[in-house]
Amino acid sequence: MARHLICIDDLGDDDLRSIVARGAHFGEHGAGDARPLAGAVVGVHFRKTSTRTRTAFSSGTLRLGGHLVAYGPDDLQTNTGETIADTGRVFSRMLDVLVARTAGDPLELRELAVGDMSVVNAMSADEHPTQALADLSTLTWHFGGVSGLRVLYVGEGNNTAVALVLALSRYERVRLELRTPHGHGVPKEVMDRAADVAARNGGSVRQRHDMADLPPAMDVIYTTRWQTTGTVKVHEDWRDRFAPFQVDSSLWRHSPRAVFMHDLPAHRGEEVTAEVLDGPASIAFDQAAMKLASAMAVLEWCRVGCVSPLAGAVG
Repeated sequence: MARHLICIDDLGDDDLRSIVARGAHFGEHGAGDARPLAGAVVGVHFRKTSTRTRTAFSSGTLRLGGHLVAYGPDDLQTNTGETIADTGRVFSRMLDVLVARTAGDPLELRELAVGDMSVVNAMSADEHPTQALADLSTLTWHFGGVSGLRVLYVGEGNNTAVALVLALSRYERVRLELRTPHGHGVPKEVMDRAADVAARNGGSVRQRHDMADLPPAMDVIYTTRWQTTGTVKVHEDWRDRFAPFQVDSSLWRHSPRAVFMHDLPAHRGEEVTAEVLDGPASIAFDQAAMKLASAMAVLEWCRVGCVSPLAGAVG
């Protein structure tokens, strides 16, 4: 059966940990002799802009021995009325993996997930699962693991935040604190579900809509840009709502040893100051590089399943 990554919940605990650990391994050591995509054809279809994710999956396909077919936003006959379901039936007879960014309803990706073709969500409106996997691989690379980390997320509760909440809650003793503007937080149903999972794992997931009483001694401070791809703010005063949530150097008074993460692209002077993004605490560009390593781990998982992080050649 084809393995799909349309949301974090598609992954069992073993799959999640395997992909994260394998991504950290690829980030440290490269692909080596691993060629799990030898003979495979990967389609990359992006209807919205992308720098890191599209490049990561394209480069990752080639590095793992696969062949690449790239589609632009106007290339498919869906633009002339062909249904998503019919497109999926055709793709599944020609491709082994489809990596797609719709920035729309993830149900579209479910319609494409037919036959023996794996489907990877490269970002939908509700969730950005491959970003979360890259983030956790970055944490594993930097800290040696994810369990027990204390993470402060500041800013919009967007698709990156949703995936991060769902992924981090699956690890033991993780404390995740979200500070998001009113009306722009992670949905309550996601928070409630993640909080239950975190509690079973000895951790916590909490969300507040102010910047008062920040928890001390966090390991990570994370933000994303305020204007997420494919979304439009409904409140005219949204910038005023977001202004208190800018990440600046003052946050390091509470957490002097924290590293800074950002999924990029960044707008210096909006969600983060240049002093922080380009400063010594920032690992944002290492995090960006880990997108390639994590993409290779996802593609490998689609083709062969869980792989030991230390594995070499894979056939």
